[in-house]
Amino acid sequence: MSWDTLMQYKWGIMTPEWIILGVGIALSLIDLFLPNDKSRRPLGWFAFVGVIVAIVSLVALLPVHTTTILNDSFRLDSFGKAFKLLLLFGAAFVLLLSIDYQPREGMKYYGEFYYLFLTALLGAMVMTSSGDLITLFVGLELLSISSYILAGLRKAHSLSNESALKYVINGGISTAITLFGMSYVFGLTGSTNLKKIGMQLSTLQDSGHQYILALAFLLLLVGLSFKLSSVPFHMWAPDVYQGAPTPVTAFLSVVSKTAGFVIVLRLFITIFAAAPAQGKDPSSMLLSMQDYIAFLAGATMVIGNVIALKQRNIKRLFAYSSIAHAGYILVGFASMSWVMIDSIWFYLAAYLLMNLGAFAVLQIITDQSGSEDISQFAGLYRRHPLLAVLMGIFILSLAGIPGTAGFIGKVHIFLGAFATDPAHYVLASVMVAATVVSYVYYFGLFTQIFFRPAAVHEPIKLPIGAALVVLICAVGTLVFGVLPGMVYHFLDQFQHFDDFLR
Repeated sequence: MSWDTLMQYKWGIMTPEWIILGVGIALSLIDLFLPNDKSRRPLGWFAFVGVIVAIVSLVALLPVHTTTILNDSFRLDSFGKAFKLLLLFGAAFVLLLSIDYQPREGMKYYGEFYYLFLTALLGAMVMTSSGDLITLFVGLELLSISSYILAGLRKAHSLSNESALKYVINGGISTAITLFGMSYVFGLTGSTNLKKIGMQLSTLQDSGHQYILALAFLLLLVGLSFKLSSVPFHMWAPDVYQGAPTPVTAFLSVVSKTAGFVIVLRLFITIFAAAPAQGKDPSSMLLSMQDYIAFLAGATMVIGNVIALKQRNIKRLFAYSSIAHAGYILVGFASMSWVMIDSIWFYLAAYLLMNLGAFAVLQIITDQSGSEDISQFAGLYRRHPLLAVLMGIFILSLAGIPGTAGFIGKVHIFLGAFATDPAHYVLASVMVAATVVSYVYYFGLFTQIFFRPAAVHEPIKLPIGAALVVLICAVGTLVFGVLPGMVYHFLDQFQHFDDFLR
């Protein structure tokens, strides 16, 4: 490709990605030449500033209409812009947590965290704007491989080593299955461009080819279900969440999960929405597979919440909580209503705020106590009333209590199940039942914080990074819960989520 041809592309639409890439390279070089006795904490602030600059550049791109470059391999559309906002804000909060994180055994390779983290973020952002199977897969692997290393960054901690090993094995299996499904799609169409694939499959009439396409759908669903940690492909999540450094656990539970749903929506809606299914009415391949997705959603909600009831380790409890929330979001996908993408985006935004806020409090308590047992939260209200109240807000939001962002997110997902014909009454009922079950362990933690005597009485120190995350997330959780119309009004100013089909 000639230089003149390269310069003809509108590289400006990739400004956020270029910023993250540049900051990541700069951090790796600084860490390489920085003396070993120098603290790596300033690198965290450098990475944080880089993410903020990327957010500013993305906001500047919001008014830009749908633009594609590199033969439609990279698309800047409303879908990509909306979900990149979630990824970048989530990354900024995780970086604030990481700046203050210091496990008791120490972490020699602290500098590596920041540029590996930015590499994972870059992979997630590339996935969000991918219009091609190859770039989508490259972004997925960039995110996955960086996450494997991040999970095992506490090299002197046996649980961290175990979590990294399990994550690599399960991640490799899911990658192989996903790639196998993609190979069937490529074999049927001879193209890797998502738009071209969708157009070719819309005219697919041969029953044998439709059978192969259905097999490809199931392979992709299974492979990507590992990334979402949905049942029965969730087995890696509790161990990885427990063993990984707390900021990495927060990253996996929010940013990585958001990226997982991004690739699910991109692939399945673009490729399978218009593809016919033999003997089905309606004839869409995607609609004909609703029952399989609904089964995954129901099983994920029930098993995630039920197993969480018996957890004493707080990070494992939040791992099963994260699994259950993946099930709630899958309800929105299984319903396939006209508000599907809007409701999923809002729920992921609410989940980002309430879950990262809870992880910030979790990190403060576990770092100072040296234990991850739920009993360490006993008497938190007496030790630090403000921190206890803010943690209470996050718990109420995760449980879906009115007045919080979590409640609004659940209501939109729930109502979406009735916005189709026929309505998904069974799935909505399972969602309600699973939510009621979750009250047991959420309010068990609530009881520990407000009604149990304190296990220790030493004052709690609030690191500035974690304190900022707690405060911002608490305010956001309440604002999203009380004024959700403001959020949707913001989206309506520039979002037309159907543009990624054009």
